[in-house]
Amino acid sequence: MSVASPSGVTRPARRFLGWRIAGLATITGAMTGPGQTIGVSVSIDPLIAELGLSRSQVSAAYLVGTLAGAMLLLPVGGWIDRAGARHAMKWIGVAFGIGLALMAGVQGFLTLAIGFTLIRWLGQGSLSLVSSVAIAHWFERRRGLVFGVTAPAISALMSLTPLILGLAVATYGLRIAWLLAAVAVWLVVVPIGHFGIVDRPSDVGQQPDGDDLPASVALARRAAADTSSTRGQAITQPRFVLMSCVLATTAMVATGLNFHQISILGGAGLSATEAAAMFVPQVFGTIAAGLAVGALADRLPARVLLTASMVLLICALAMVGSLEAGWQVLVYVVLVGAASGSQFPLVPTLLPRWFGLRNIGGIQGISMLIMVGASAVGPVTLALLAEGSGGYPTAAWWLTSIPLVTGLGALWITEPAIK
Repeated sequence: MSVASPSGVTRPARRFLGWRIAGLATITGAMTGPGQTIGVSVSIDPLIAELGLSRSQVSAAYLVGTLAGAMLLLPVGGWIDRAGARHAMKWIGVAFGIGLALMAGVQGFLTLAIGFTLIRWLGQGSLSLVSSVAIAHWFERRRGLVFGVTAPAISALMSLTPLILGLAVATYGLRIAWLLAAVAVWLVVVPIGHFGIVDRPSDVGQQPDGDDLPASVALARRAAADTSSTRGQAITQPRFVLMSCVLATTAMVATGLNFHQISILGGAGLSATEAAAMFVPQVFGTIAAGLAVGALADRLPARVLLTASMVLLICALAMVGSLEAGWQVLVYVVLVGAASGSQFPLVPTLLPRWFGLRNIGGIQGISMLIMVGASAVGPVTLALLAEGSGGYPTAAWWLTSIPLVTGLGALWITEPAIK
């Protein structure tokens, strides 16, 4: 077997490369941190102070940037399918770094909204997408298990982002911190994309999962993989629509709860520092749920796992009205983390199983667009409900109707017939 070098020349490959690809893609997935909400959060107060904008104006710029970034994802998935993960990851890394560097020069609302658009589009969206696609091509039987490990690992590594960026802001100032983040992306993502990623096992004479199959079986497997739904065919199927409703629900509700966590937990008697510290056990809930669901994703029907994620979210919402400092708060934040973490392995596992790999970037890009768009409206939805109903407890009870409906809808998801 052989490995393709950057120049296109091949060299012998004695070991299955899928695990290396998974490890490298986990690193690049974690490098989306500066474009994620947890990374941006440490810059909000400095931005307000330096630009003279109000908190609502910065929040509005973030909403505009998130929605615009989501819409710009539409052509990215198809381009990844055509160009290959290796080429796409390299250039997305270059562009994401440029977006972070431009954040160092924002001067007002307009340039801030443009900067947010770039880092949300290229970091949270495009780099996350290409990292997932890079892994999906290398595993089939064990795809759920692999994403059950890599998705929590990405979350764990990404949780370091606010600590590192916060330290950089405190030491060097906001604008230098953004420049340092850009340099870090260029130094990590671009070399991994150029030197470390191989698009498909067949490029180096290997099989998904490292299987050693007879030539005839391998050829049949490759032909089956090439028989894939187009993006248009996939997104009109009921299973895709029902799954997307579940994903959008979690993205909207969990983002809203996280955005207002300091205020929600403040009502339970926690200080701002104590409430912020609750993100740590939440990450453990995310990791635990991701590992569990990843291990089960290759064994249980999708409807069971998607409905279970809605049950977790309903339980978290039901606790908002009775939170007290102590074990109740701990259980609440773990439930919120688990509701999100339970879905991280599902999208990259289910979509290839349902629709094949040929157009997986374009199909998964639509799922990511839906999740990013839903996450953008979560904070304002919860805030408006809380203002109109007299507080977070009543707002949370109103919100439980959404995961209840989408969870029941998920029960109707059927698996495609095996050909």
